[in-house]
Amino acid sequence: MSIANPSLESPLAYYRAKAEVERTVIDSGIPHSILRPTVIFGAEDILINNMAWFVRSFPVFAIPGNGKYRVRPIYVGDLAGLLVRAAQRTGNETLNAVGLETLTFEELVRRIGRAMRASPRLLHVPALLAYAATRMLGWWVGDVILTWEEYKGLMDGLLAPGGPATGETQLTEWLEQNGSLLGRKYSSELARHYRISALSIGGDKDATDKGVCGTQG
Repeated sequence: MSIANPSLESPLAYYRAKAEVERTVIDSGIPHSILRPTVIFGAEDILINNMAWFVRSFPVFAIPGNGKYRVRPIYVGDLAGLLVRAAQRTGNETLNAVGLETLTFEELVRRIGRAMRASPRLLHVPALLAYAATRMLGWWVGDVILTWEEYKGLMDGLLAPGGPATGETQLTEWLEQNGSLLGRKYSSELARHYRISALSIGGDKDATDKGVCGTQG
């Protein structure tokens, strides 16, 4: 499992590191399948759920820059199916794991609000200001909401690779079906991956045991 648009020449260390791991796997000579997902959505995801939590919790949603950079989210069940099929292959394969829909970031926020029957006021701000705000909110919720490299990767369009869709589930339909469940509680990435006890919004003291709907995983 890699990430969309890894590159050995990328100025972003995370994307370079993923490219180095891919090269190591390929150079090993071992038969391999490499999947490159973008934003992952589905039950218990982090990014979409927490965007919905911001919509529920604050009267204003800050959009870094112009909001026109795009994403191609994939449903977690579709990604699981790709993983199963990849494990059954005998040859080598490198495949973008991307969904049916391509949305701008601003459109994604509006779609989340619509699914929740909310109309957030969108405020376009410089990327550094948005990052500073998420850093401060991160201290409050005990989490790293987004790193600067995640901001850069998003705004540089790295979450919308070209090529045909490999997922079958539409994000917009899934949002309409699950809007009432989205963003009820904040989902801590640190707590989930590192078993850190983080502040949980909504009365849930153990952020590692959340059962919320709504990653980049």
